[in-house]
Amino acid sequence: MTMNSTDILVSNGTVLTMDSKDTQLRNGVVAIEKDKIIAVGHMDEFSTWKASRIIDARGGIIMPGLVNAHTHASMTCFRGLADDLPLMTWLNEHIFPAESKLDYNKVYYGALLACAEMILSGTTCFCDMYLFEDAVAGAAKEAKIRAVVGEVLYDFPSPNYGPIEKGFAYTENLIKKWKDDPLITIAVEPHTPYLCAPDLLKRASSLSEDYNLPIVIHVSETEIEVSNSQDQHGLTPIGFLADLQILSPNLLACHCVVLTDEDIALLKRYDVKVAHMPESNMKLASGISPVPKLLKEGVCVGLGTDGSASNNNLDLFLEMDTAAKLHKVNTFDPTVMDANTVLKMCTIEGARALGLGDLTGSLEPGKKADLIIIDTHKPHLTPMYNPASHLVYAVRGNDVTTSIINGEVVMEDRKLMTIDIEKVMKDVNTIAEEIKSNFT
Repeated sequence: MTMNSTDILVSNGTVLTMDSKDTQLRNGVVAIEKDKIIAVGHMDEFSTWKASRIIDARGGIIMPGLVNAHTHASMTCFRGLADDLPLMTWLNEHIFPAESKLDYNKVYYGALLACAEMILSGTTCFCDMYLFEDAVAGAAKEAKIRAVVGEVLYDFPSPNYGPIEKGFAYTENLIKKWKDDPLITIAVEPHTPYLCAPDLLKRASSLSEDYNLPIVIHVSETEIEVSNSQDQHGLTPIGFLADLQILSPNLLACHCVVLTDEDIALLKRYDVKVAHMPESNMKLASGISPVPKLLKEGVCVGLGTDGSASNNNLDLFLEMDTAAKLHKVNTFDPTVMDANTVLKMCTIEGARALGLGDLTGSLEPGKKADLIIIDTHKPHLTPMYNPASHLVYAVRGNDVTTSIINGEVVMEDRKLMTIDIEKVMKDVNTIAEEIKSNFT
């Protein structure tokens, strides 16, 4: 490698690239110029390089930032509000009534708190579905975290836009406002097949196709949902979406807990992406998604946390640990969902699920510089035989020391550089007092 110069060198760590060859480099370096990775290699290859800034990984792990494939960021405002309830009771009797009181500012501060929590635990990109999504986009932009955001669409009036016609206008305005933004991607996001009429679903799909954007939907989350769909349409929710010609490579199907073999075949045929949220599904007793079967069939599966009202955290390292162990015990097979497979679900496969696989999810020249450093000099991470295994089974979010997103350091030595976390927590606690007063 000839003499060169760059903005940032992240060095002196084990680099997990998560590229197609699963390349790992002991004593590795990642070179960053502006917002992109320009080189990855061993330290001795960079001995003549000059950099405006050198970040020492101190022997830790240098890896792609984590991708949260599905969440509801501003539900940080409702963390712990209505625990230990089944999904439909939780939604209809607690969450929907609480959400009816939301406004732009509440969503903004809730999202900013979520961005802080995610950055602190290693997430550099998330996909959000909620209300007042312009506020979420604004919070993500301020926090300088990569985000795919979309306004939730459903048949009943929204606390944000009112009737559905205005919901589509709101979505199109989001698309125009955030077009070509380096961090924000807009998605089209109908809530569920059971809360969206066929015409709404078709129109959402057409809008997604017109702008070549992701379309995100909750689907097949519970046995009751699937049973009702079969009674109403004679089809499973996946079959119903197929019948409406909505299944496509741009579709991200969230949850997919209750699937038939025919459903899985349809997901594979149309290259539909899936977001898996094991902790939320466990807490709401929705069931266990057949992820090993999906992976065996070649379906792209990303990992998400869901909202912090049904999880109750946004730590993807905890989610990885849960996902790996849940499927092992469910299948009575310790070999399924091995560490590297699960790690891919939070990195390159998660990025692919969001349509961002060419931009992020792995450390390769030409991709955006989204990476994190893990401090492995800790008792619970000593010794380290296999870095991927440690990341899934032993690392926790607070082991992340540094986060770089789009080439900018947004956290260093556990200090957030873009968010005044004390102020944000105070703002959300004020919101929580108002929420409590509405339920007493």
